[in-house]
Amino acid sequence: MSGRRFTLDTNILFYAMDKDAGSRHKLAMEIVDRASLSDCVIILQSLCEFFAAVTGKGRMPPKEAEVQIKDWMELFPVVSASSKSLPRALKAVREHKLSFWDAMLWAVAREAGVTLLLSEDFQHNRVLDGTKFCNPFQLSKPLDEIFGNA
Repeated sequence: MSGRRFTLDTNILFYAMDKDAGSRHKLAMEIVDRASLSDCVIILQSLCEFFAAVTGKGRMPPKEAEVQIKDWMELFPVVSASSKSLPRALKAVREHKLSFWDAMLWAVAREAGVTLLLSEDFQHNRVLDGTKFCNPFQLSKPLDEIFGNA
């Protein structure tokens, strides 16, 4: 999977910060660390969802979440929806049975040239219009399979 542009869904970011997530925390932290050296973009929606998830559940004070988000924004290029994202997402909801917010994430990723979307929310290994959904927690050697052996 190496050499592809990819993105990290909210759940990867969440697990990277959730020390109670055990092996998911460890793997998500390694993914974020390695992603910073790769062609990885972060979708603005994922950062917004992260903030809502960690502050809404009281896992992180808003100021701490803000600092973390700003760190990621310095580390990764951030991409956001365009006027073409919504129609593409609505079509994906209708034709591919994605939830609306998952469809928006996919539409923005696709427009940004993302060919690999790391998430546990989509059907693992499904490919939709050139973007492959990959659940790194289902891979036998996730770091090798995502980033290659280098």
